[in-house]
Amino acid sequence: MLSDTSGLIKHPDGCARCWWAGADPTYVAYHDTEWGVPEWDGRALYEKLILDGFQAGLSWITILRRREGFRRAFAEFDPEAIARFTDADVARLMQDTGIIRNRAKIVGTIAGARAYLAIEARGPGFSDFLWDFVDGVPIQGRARDRTGIATETEVSRKLSKALKAEGFTFCGPTIVHAFMQAVGLVNDHLVGCHRHAFCAALGEAP
Repeated sequence: MLSDTSGLIKHPDGCARCWWAGADPTYVAYHDTEWGVPEWDGRALYEKLILDGFQAGLSWITILRRREGFRRAFAEFDPEAIARFTDADVARLMQDTGIIRNRAKIVGTIAGARAYLAIEARGPGFSDFLWDFVDGVPIQGRARDRTGIATETEVSRKLSKALKAEGFTFCGPTIVHAFMQAVGLVNDHLVGCHRHAFCAALGEAP
């Protein structure tokens, strides 16, 4: 693979990708199929927000490699099921080697499920709650090199504050911005990346 000063990496398949994808096949597949694609399903958004919270202090690849373990442990991220978790479930999860065993993050996942359900109950739902922060349209990043990619923004700070007010934890502005990038609220693929135009087109779809 060849890299340039912009932060793009030219892979053997001829595609230029964002620097962070590296050479790990799992990471490359995630970059090429998920990251930056607008997500509208509330439950999927809840899952990703929780996983980004578990990432705090770790690398995303650490979480990505355990994603199926997290799904098994947390009832496929069904908020209704998680909201019913008890202290016994917390104790069980603290022994589960398939996830990151952090008590505060596990308890925060349960609190997040209850917050999700509260938002859903009062309408119009968790997806709309999140997408309203970008007026329902993905923000299109125009960075041509990695120095132009922010770690947090005014929007991520506002969304972070709103999520905390609802009862979510581990959702500071930096985590929230990473979440926004991942679920397509922001298209932060570098302009020269082969996925930038694809994700931009998805954001323009009616």
